[in-house]
Amino acid sequence: MAANKQLAATVRSGTGKGAARSIRRDNRVPGVIYGGGEAPQPISLDYKTLNTLIYAGHFLTTIFEIDLGDGKSERVIPRDYQLDVVRDTPLHVDFLRLRPGSSLRVDVPVHLKGADIAPGVKLGGSINLVVQTIEMRVPADNIPESIDVDVSGMTIGASLVISEVKLPEGCKPIIARDFTVATLAPPAKVDEPVAAAAAPAGKGAPAKGAKK
Repeated sequence: MAANKQLAATVRSGTGKGAARSIRRDNRVPGVIYGGGEAPQPISLDYKTLNTLIYAGHFLTTIFEIDLGDGKSERVIPRDYQLDVVRDTPLHVDFLRLRPGSSLRVDVPVHLKGADIAPGVKLGGSINLVVQTIEMRVPADNIPESIDVDVSGMTIGASLVISEVKLPEGCKPIIARDFTVATLAPPAKVDEPVAAAAAPAGKGAPAKGAKK
């Protein structure tokens, strides 16, 4: 399940490009909290804190409790963020309000388990991960950090489809068809050594330079 983290923010009144530039000059990042049947709430966050969270990983599947001051807080999950095209630093971030019983769509990373002991791998085959992430509908209170796919029983030529993968409770792929998650390919063929340039002369064959 995704971790829950505390994050402090400041409510802002100004919107638009001019206000956003002013916020960034103060070493902060503009953002907005939306959804949940309420009006969007513009906020700003500390640049250094947000930059660290984004590059620490799992940012878009982490639930945050944002402290807005005056005893008010919002339980949210990041839905999108924008980075500077040159410096890769955060320019803006969007958060979605989470309400009890709600669900949302997220891309969940796929991790392989047991690849080193798979029979096909021991015979020289290699496992191919067909999908790196799976888009899923998940409960807001049970957002998985990853989907663990057990490939320990795969043999050469085998395929593993999503219906064979044990998913966290309440989580369902967005794609309805039974798509392939991983395959196990046979060993790559090794080219035969190049034959000797000249084979030994057969019995009775004239030696080089001999007169016929």
